[in-house]
Amino acid sequence: MPTTIKDVAAAAGVSVGTASKALNGLGRMREDTRARVLAAARQLGFRPNPLAQGLLAGRTFTVGLVSSDSFGRFSIPVMLGAEDALGAGQISVFMCDTRDDPIRERHYIERLLARRVEGIIVTGRRTEPRAGIGQNLPVPVVYAMTQSVDERDLSIIPDDRGGGEQAARHLLATGRAKIGHITGPERFQAARLRAQGLRDVVEPAGEVLFGEWSEEWGRQGADILLRAVPDVEAIFCGSDQIARGVAETLRERGRRVPDDVALVGFDNWEPMALGCRPPLTTIDMSLGDIGRVAAEHLLNVMAGQPAESGVRTVPAGLVIRESTRVAQLP
Repeated sequence: MPTTIKDVAAAAGVSVGTASKALNGLGRMREDTRARVLAAARQLGFRPNPLAQGLLAGRTFTVGLVSSDSFGRFSIPVMLGAEDALGAGQISVFMCDTRDDPIRERHYIERLLARRVEGIIVTGRRTEPRAGIGQNLPVPVVYAMTQSVDERDLSIIPDDRGGGEQAARHLLATGRAKIGHITGPERFQAARLRAQGLRDVVEPAGEVLFGEWSEEWGRQGADILLRAVPDVEAIFCGSDQIARGVAETLRERGRRVPDDVALVGFDNWEPMALGCRPPLTTIDMSLGDIGRVAAEHLLNVMAGQPAESGVRTVPAGLVIRESTRVAQLP
C-alpha cells in the first residue's frame, strides 16, 4: 500500500491538517514541527499527490474542449494533439459535444466553468467564422479548427490556401501541367481557399468545379471535367471523399491513375485515402498540430503570459502515395 499523509502525520506525532500544511509550506508552525513532518515524509517515501497540491493552490488541472463536430472527424485529432501538449503539465481534457446547438453549447460552457476548468478550447468541423463564446469568462479561450468573429480571440486554423499551393507544385513537379480542380461548395471558405491556392501556382484546366463534399459529386464532377478537358493530366480534389469518387469515374472511363491522370486529395482522412485505388496522395491539415498549438497557448496564458489574438494558420503537409507517382513512358 502506498504511504498516505495519515501515515506521515502519525510518524511525526501531529494531526493530518498540520502534516498537510507542513508538506505544502502553508500556515504558521514551529520550525521543529515542520522539520519533523518533512523528515517523516522522507523516511516513509511519501510522494504528495500533484492534483491535491493543485487544489490547495486553487488549481484543477483540467481544460474543457467544446466541439460542434458530432462525428469526431476533425475534433478527435485536434483533441489528441491538445492532450499531447497538456499531458506534459498533467492536465486532463473534458470533451463536450454541442451538436451545433447554441443552447447546448452555453450549457456545457457553464458546466465546465462550474467544474473550474483552467481554460477552454472551442473546435468544430469547419473553419467558417462563428460567434465567440464571450469575452468576460474567467478562463482563457482559444478556437481550433474554427474561428471566432471577434478579433480579440485567438483562432488556430489549417492553411487551406497553402495546402492548395502544395498540391499544385507537387503535380507540376511530377510533370503534369494540365490540372483540373473538383471541390466542395463555394460557400465554404475552405473550398474557396484551396482553389485559390491552386490558382496561385497554376491556372486550372477548365473552370473550378464547386459541388459537394461527397464521393457522388466526385463521380459527377469527373464526368463534367473529362468532357470539358479530355486531355487533363491531373486532378486536384478539395477532399479525399471527392477524390474517391473521381478515381471511380476515371477507372470506368479507362483512364489509369496515375499513368494517365494523377490524383491528389485533401484532408489525409486515412480510411478514404488508403481505401482509394491506388492509395491517394493528399494534403494533411495537421489537425494534431492545431490542437497542440491551441493547448500551448492556453498553457502560456495559465502561466501568466499575455493572451494572443487574431487568426493563426498551421502549415499543411503533403502526404505522397501511389496516385501521383511519375507517369510511366509508353
